[in-house]
Amino acid sequence: MTKPRHAAPDGTLTLQTVAFPRDTNSGGDVFGGWVISQMDIAAGVTAAQRAGGRCATVAVDAMRFHAPIFVGDLVSVHTRILRTGHTSLTMHVETWVRRQRTGELLMVTEGDFTFVAISASGVKRPLPPENVPTVNG
Repeated sequence: MTKPRHAAPDGTLTLQTVAFPRDTNSGGDVFGGWVISQMDIAAGVTAAQRAGGRCATVAVDAMRFHAPIFVGDLVSVHTRILRTGHTSLTMHVETWVRRQRTGELLMVTEGDFTFVAISASGVKRPLPPENVPTVNG
């Protein structure tokens, strides 16, 4: 069940930026691919922190676009880890905007991103135990 789009963001604020004219599609709204890339960047930050190093995106599921993003909107991406496996982790990612013109706070996009931890050579590696200090590699 999807939560109401006017509730509070779920997860940790991981990335924040402003949408610019260069980010728009031919209709004048912010391009969906730009939104997904911002979500993937934020999710990658969270994945790398939890994995203690490099990670790669292996899946994006349940992507939902609820409302457009407009030029000038403050775009905030929130991440929350849902589950971890031996080498992978899945997180829920929400994109919220604060409308420049009205100040309204609204969830515009959400999806689930799965990452796998990888070594310097690009091979899958185990996630470290939770709450254990790691060295980025």
